Amino acid sequence: MKIYLNSGKVKNEWTDYNGHMNLAFYIHLFDAGWEVLLQRFSMGEDSAKKEKKTTFAVESHTTYDKEVKEGDEVDINLLFLDRDKKRLIYKLEMTHKEEGYRAATTEVCSLYVDLNIRKVVEIDQDKQKKIDNFIKNNENTFAPGNLSLIHKLKK
Repeated sequence: MKIYLNSGKVKNEWTDYNGHMNLAFYIHLFDAGWEVLLQRFSMGEDSAKKEKKTTFAVESHTTYDKEVKEGDEVDINLLFLDRDKKRLIYKLEMTHKEEGYRAATTEVCSLYVDLNIRKVVEIDQDKQKKIDNFIKNNENTFAPGNLSLIHKLKK
């Protein structure tokens, strides 16, 4: 099972000379989906601007399973999420909205950063609780398949 985050449509300027979406824009769409959860956890754009704390992606593993082309609509879904005091590991999936096939996945390790000092810090307690509650309420729906970065967590 998966948790729907948002949708996007492949724009002409996102396609390359191979006639499909360029890899940079897969990451762009995944990032927009992840922002949905960051906002929910008070760790996204609003937090970066007001609290000067947010996340930085530091490592990722992306698969490109089946191409998408100009005009295709895709859904971004969460497959997995876990955390320790300073890190988040998550896996997202991109599916073709009309045909339902998996176009790509990305697994990411993100660090929680205080922008004032530009250093990794522990995730604030209230944010840890939001994430933990989300994980507890959704872990039965997680279907990550193989995880490449889970060993990065220090639990």
